Amino acid sequence: MILVTGATGHIGNVLVRELVARGEEVRALVLPGESCDSLSGLPIEMVVGNVLDPGTLDRWMRGVKLVYHLAGIVSIMPGDEEIMYRVNVEGARNVARAALKAKVKRMIHTASVHAFRREPKGVTMDEKTPMALDGAAGAYDRTKAEGVQAVLEVVSEGLDAVIVCPSGVIGPYDYFNSEMGELLKTFADSKIHFIINGAYDFVDVRDVVQGMILAAEKGRTGEKYILSGEQVTLRWLLKKTQQIAGLRSPSVVLPFNLALFFSKYTHHFYRLLKKTPQFTTYSLLTVSENSRFCRAKSEKELGYRARPLEESIRDYLAWRSEYYQKYYGKKAGKAKSRSWKEGKAENPG
Repeated sequence: MILVTGATGHIGNVLVRELVARGEEVRALVLPGESCDSLSGLPIEMVVGNVLDPGTLDRWMRGVKLVYHLAGIVSIMPGDEEIMYRVNVEGARNVARAALKAKVKRMIHTASVHAFRREPKGVTMDEKTPMALDGAAGAYDRTKAEGVQAVLEVVSEGLDAVIVCPSGVIGPYDYFNSEMGELLKTFADSKIHFIINGAYDFVDVRDVVQGMILAAEKGRTGEKYILSGEQVTLRWLLKKTQQIAGLRSPSVVLPFNLALFFSKYTHHFYRLLKKTPQFTTYSLLTVSENSRFCRAKSEKELGYRARPLEESIRDYLAWRSEYYQKYYGKKAGKAKSRSWKEGKAENPG
């Protein structure tokens, strides 16, 4: 039995799909009341629990041989520091201790390249780069680094765990609009786009999943492995996304200092409209600073490979189009059926 925490998320549901395709028995840990649409129809065991509740973790670790820990809070919004610390650090420690207690053979902890300290431009960051424990770049980076440290502390007590560190994840099966998915979705709209001169490293979710499985098979205990893809500019990403989507809309490159000034107020807008955030101080600093990562260790030790980014964009847009047609088609059908029952159908004949 394989336990997956954070199974409904973007990486999580793609991992579950791949494990099922390989004939594995999968137990997916989901939060109470959490939407499980991303796992719908999959032949898995879904159990309710919380990484902040050691009792439920002990219960669902029974009979488990391998744990993939993905549950975490990804936030670029100010004000989420406390919940990020609890889930990304305390949650990771809880899962690691429960795995050790249950004598699980191996745990794969999903961190992020953000767990590494941001080095000056021109420096290539790898697994030897110090952890971002000082929190200079923000709470997300610090909590991901502290989460790695928490897991490694349990490794020193006897846990067999490997840490994987993906870069910006994109690709199909992004059911709940991750920050990266929201960016591609926005770029595929025919409206004016405001961007800055920035760049980042993006990786396909399917390649991350393959890297995680390889880490479970070949990774060395206590080691970190960067699962990166391709570093591209925002201009390139916008142009390529629109090219694949078959559209062309105007764009405006904002001066960085102007964008940074307005970003101090955008989080109010995102919270008010309950939208996935993109344009925040943290995100602007992220794409303007160094994002050059080296995946040589993962390639050499695990056999990890990353596909061309253009393929990831194309597959994401194709999946999104198909999913939205099905999703809104079902909603429209339900609305029509409801109107009929209520005697409000426009064309009852």
